Amino acid sequence: MGSMELIQDTSRPPLEYVKGVPLIKYFAEAMGPLQSFEAWPDDLLISTYPKSGTTWVSEILDMIYHGGDQQKCSRAPIYIRVPFLEFKAPGAPSGMETLKETPAPRLLKTHLPLALLPQTLLDQKVKVIYMARNAKDVAVSYYNFYNMAKVHPHPGTWDNFLEKFMSGNVSYGSWYQHVREWRELGRTHPLLYLFYEDMKENPKKEIRKILEFVGRSLPEEVVDHIVKCTSFKEMKANPMTNYSTLPSSIMDHNVSPFMRKGVAGDWKSTFTVAQNEHFEAHYAQKMAGCDLPFRSEL
Repeated sequence: MGSMELIQDTSRPPLEYVKGVPLIKYFAEAMGPLQSFEAWPDDLLISTYPKSGTTWVSEILDMIYHGGDQQKCSRAPIYIRVPFLEFKAPGAPSGMETLKETPAPRLLKTHLPLALLPQTLLDQKVKVIYMARNAKDVAVSYYNFYNMAKVHPHPGTWDNFLEKFMSGNVSYGSWYQHVREWRELGRTHPLLYLFYEDMKENPKKEIRKILEFVGRSLPEEVVDHIVKCTSFKEMKANPMTNYSTLPSSIMDHNVSPFMRKGVAGDWKSTFTVAQNEHFEAHYAQKMAGCDLPFRSEL
């Protein structure tokens, strides 16, 4: 078998269901080993639905943990500095492997819904920072991500993908359930719930909330420095945050860069009027009785 055929074998596998949740095939395979993961009380978990600002929050927290020292934050790519618990892909170390090399206090990342979250994180009362982003921008970003990250099945047309997103037939399942159940967890668990759009509008204010939540304080000028270093423009140009260091068999940046636009309201360039009306009606039904203040534009 030629090497090209071999590469075809690893790319675009169908999603696999774990406890009713669809996952990237390789991530589904990582769920077994993840059961042996042991959380430490000083861990901090960054949780998001995909394409909701995970890398952004991760970089902010790593900078906070290192007192705003950019050199220290350039020590390795973000997926090494902040192990992605359920990550597994051909030709890259798994999240569990990366974790073994990670010194305390650890920053951890997950996109898992609560049904699949390792219980140890809840038992240890590990602090959680959850970031949510408006559904329309998530759907568009996820579509572009599906196109460039070949561990996903083919997304098909945008119209087709939007239907899949709405019905929860995408990796990690329903956005609607995810944003609501993690919000609910905050009633009984130490959790800071943030919105992507708020971070865009006033990063300093949100970074201050994070500092308070993690029980740290930094001088004003260091906070300003963190705001500057974690702007979309800076992070898109930074190989330690833009995922350009991953093999192209996993992410093809020629299809779409991992860091694409990083704005609120970009959905307008993709949704048709009909799709928007259809989506809005479905959204109202799915989010009935939910008080989460999402903003689809700034």
